[in-house]
Amino acid sequence: MLPISTAMSAIVRRTCRTWSPAAPLTRWLTTTPALHQSRETEAQPAAAATKDAPSMPGWTPMSLRVGLITRKKGMTTMFMPDGTRVPATVLYVDSNQVSMHVQRDAPSQDEAPYMALQVAASDARESAVSAPVRGHLSRAGLGPKRVIKEFRVTPDAMLPIGTQLSAAHFVPGQDVDVRAITRGKGFAGVMKRHNFAGGNASHGASLAHRTPGSVGNNQDPGRVWPGKRMPGRMGGHYRTVQNVRVLRIDVKNELIFVKGQVPGPDGGVVFVQDALKSMVKNAYFMYRKGVTPKGELLDPAKGPAQYLPRGLMDLPFPAGTRDLAAQLPDVVEVGP
Repeated sequence: MLPISTAMSAIVRRTCRTWSPAAPLTRWLTTTPALHQSRETEAQPAAAATKDAPSMPGWTPMSLRVGLITRKKGMTTMFMPDGTRVPATVLYVDSNQVSMHVQRDAPSQDEAPYMALQVAASDARESAVSAPVRGHLSRAGLGPKRVIKEFRVTPDAMLPIGTQLSAAHFVPGQDVDVRAITRGKGFAGVMKRHNFAGGNASHGASLAHRTPGSVGNNQDPGRVWPGKRMPGRMGGHYRTVQNVRVLRIDVKNELIFVKGQVPGPDGGVVFVQDALKSMVKNAYFMYRKGVTPKGELLDPAKGPAQYLPRGLMDLPFPAGTRDLAAQLPDVVEVGP
């Protein structure tokens, strides 16, 4: 194995693999989480390495990072280091930039104030974007964009307006939540829409093979309850798939490879965020309890690695930007 110099903090698994056009397969080297330094700088004392570097806030269990707006490019097959064949969906990070800060006061003393970042994506012609949207984006110094989405964040994860986000925002091995509009199926029956078994297909069916059967009640209440599973319009609404594993990050082409399926057709818009359940909430409640899932006491000196799952050392914070991506290898993926 040939060592490579890294300019990124230890945000990936110890066993992640990287590719470079001019180098063979190499292992991803980890450094101090708070420093963006090369291998030569790593040998120097920490005080000397950070003497002139500006202090940057780090990820904490209380932090909530911004998400990304991507486009679904299709599905492919990936082979894991143990030889397992898994399906993967390719997501393209399409020109994501911060377009606005959104802040609102808390409605009551028991609630936190609302704070979010508005992200605009997908460059477009001026004629393809309405005048109000063009004016809104021009005030932020941005050109016309097709998609605008608001992501709630914590105060320490705020970013300057105009910041360019990259696929390096996520780390191979972490879980994310993906949200998109599902494919519209039109008006569908109960067997397709709700997976009903259907009626008897042989004796005495009397043209009731695919009907839902009885849907009413007795004289009291004498009506059909709201929400009853019946035929109707299927698809065409937002669906969130939680805890989707990130398998590979292609920094050069701004691609994110995630395990399994993602809602929506090829070319559809997909919103990607840190997994709310398996990462954000788990880290928060672990911090509140003060112990790991194994019952071990948390040590503040160990940093954020003890709050993250599956050997993750840290996360790009407050976000993975284009400047950070320029210092990374072309491709990083999960290793053995």
